[in-house]
Amino acid sequence: MKTLTEKQKNILEFIEEFLDREGMAPTVYEIADRFDIKTSTVFAHLRALQRKKQLSRTSKARSISLSGRKKVGVHLPRGLFAIPLLGRVNAGAPAESIEYKERDIYISTLPKGCSPEDMFALRVHGESMRDLGIYDGDIVIVAQTQTAPKNGDIVVALIQGNEVTVKSFYAPKAGTVELHPANADFKIQTYPAEEVAIQGKVVALQRAY
Repeated sequence: MKTLTEKQKNILEFIEEFLDREGMAPTVYEIADRFDIKTSTVFAHLRALQRKKQLSRTSKARSISLSGRKKVGVHLPRGLFAIPLLGRVNAGAPAESIEYKERDIYISTLPKGCSPEDMFALRVHGESMRDLGIYDGDIVIVAQTQTAPKNGDIVVALIQGNEVTVKSFYAPKAGTVELHPANADFKIQTYPAEEVAIQGKVVALQRAY
């Protein structure tokens, strides 16, 4: 095994402690905050740890897995699945969204071809999607799928790498993405396609009464 630097050892220890405490991997933002370093530096350390066969990860949220560590299953009643509630998403003008695990929530159905690991939830902030029945304080259930969104799909979009919003997706022409609100008080947002990364499609909603 290749020798680890002191910082890499500390990051590995933090990831393991986080997994034990939260039941899921930390985000890049949480690692950066813990060690007071830039997210670009975290990515560099994670790539080095991957090369040294200490962990694996994908582009999906909270996908870090430590090599040689067995995943501990959580026993749930038959027909229920636990997915993480990861902070909030803006339903208005795009706003920075720091991804953190607030708690687990439980759903009874999964989209075709999705596993619980492909799912996450976000708490909605704002009223720009109210005409489609999505209100401030609602929790949207999001599926990370491999298929591109279709016109009219409600999506969670990451804009310019650091701002997140929930809107209806449209691609009126090649190279352009429009994010449509469902409230006449808000304007359509238009971006070059390369500035928008779709984090997932909204497939369900939970509301507390």
